[in-house]
Amino acid sequence: MNEQLSHIDQHGQASMVDVSAKPSMHRKAIAIGFFIAKKETLDTVMDGNLPKGEALAVARIAGIQAAKSCGSFIPLCHPLPIECATVAFERVAPDRLQITATATITAKTGIEMEALTAVSVAALTLWDMTKAIDKDLRIDGIVLVEKTKVNI
Repeated sequence: MNEQLSHIDQHGQASMVDVSAKPSMHRKAIAIGFFIAKKETLDTVMDGNLPKGEALAVARIAGIQAAKSCGSFIPLCHPLPIECATVAFERVAPDRLQITATATITAKTGIEMEALTAVSVAALTLWDMTKAIDKDLRIDGIVLVEKTKVNI
């Protein structure tokens, strides 16, 4: 019955997937999401003039840290020794900032949760740093845009 649900054991209970028999592969995932705020708010963010400090630098580090810690707060996610995590920002409209996170690893399991978590936490950090000056903030469209794996 639960053969297709990899996080369900033979008793129907949630469990961590056993990846011990899988080969290690080089894996990469890219996720994006959007932080939406008033034009004036994003102007202030881009200029680095927020009352709480330089938001993009703080959000970048928060996203990277979140990618590295993903297995600690998503219960069935394997803790992974990430080889690289990056978070980048691009203003794609007057009121829209695209957040792109990339995570890479050589391991037996995927890295997409880490990239998605990095985007999410970077966006939440921007929210926290701008909520005092903008009450109409939004986070939107967090998606996995690429997932690759290559035999080593």
